[in-house]
Amino acid sequence: MAKYAFLFPGQGSQYVGMGKDLKDNFKVAADVFAEADEALGESLSKLCFEGPEDDLKLTMNTQPAILTVSVAALRVLQQESDITPEVVAGHSLGEFSALVASGTLKFADAVRIVRKRGTFMQEAVPVGVGGMAAVLGMDTAAVEKICEESAQGQFVAPANYNAPGQIVISGHTEAVKRAAEKAEAEGAKRVVILAVSAPFHSKLMKPAADRLGEALKSIEIGDLNIPVLSNVEADFYPSKDAVRQLLTQQVNNPVRWIEEMEKMIQAGIDNALELGPGKVLCGLMRKISRDVSMKNIGDMESLKDALA
Repeated sequence: MAKYAFLFPGQGSQYVGMGKDLKDNFKVAADVFAEADEALGESLSKLCFEGPEDDLKLTMNTQPAILTVSVAALRVLQQESDITPEVVAGHSLGEFSALVASGTLKFADAVRIVRKRGTFMQEAVPVGVGGMAAVLGMDTAAVEKICEESAQGQFVAPANYNAPGQIVISGHTEAVKRAAEKAEAEGAKRVVILAVSAPFHSKLMKPAADRLGEALKSIEIGDLNIPVLSNVEADFYPSKDAVRQLLTQQVNNPVRWIEEMEKMIQAGIDNALELGPGKVLCGLMRKISRDVSMKNIGDMESLKDALA
């Protein structure tokens, strides 16, 4: 018997038009978009379907938008198939989608809280002060050492351990630039400065983490009906009591995606579905393990392909 995990993407997977196909074809998806619009008191669905792209790319909009498309894909899959996951996980923002999937967070609460999370993250560090870069084709220890040597009184460190040979670093703009140049000089295949508005998943995001921690106090936390993996611990949530703490810590700690996926594989998972826009997690899985069969579901075509 195949053992499934449902995985949910994070920021960077968004595109104008995402989710429209599902909304047009399934009432259950249309209901999710309507619920998101009502929760925020504005038309998030219009932003997903029509843009403009510059508005969709703002962190405070991107986060609730991707969450909504992911949950719409989840609801359609639940209606159209009898696949039940043994494990759920999400990359950064995607962890909120995973907690909705496990029944721990109510969708409307999650939409409102990730709108706040996006706002807090945008406001934590003035624009231009922090940045991020993806280092490709270099091993983890080498990237960590380069960050240490490039800090020079500022801060830079790995923020996303995405896949072997793909590590994202985050910190003060100048320190990130120094580390990027050093990585290139020391043999990285490629270094890409990312177009982000803040140094996510670094200790510079502590003000955002503190504000999110406060905001999470007012949210009802339900039982973990499906085991959920945490980005911070790269392990399963021990209980629902850990949800607020781990979601708070996640903002200013690295995403340990490689270890998280290895933990999932140890639990016997051999099939995974990426629910939401894009195929970022499918691409990472190919680098992490060839033993997991993985497909994405984000529109009608990918749904048909996955269910076939």
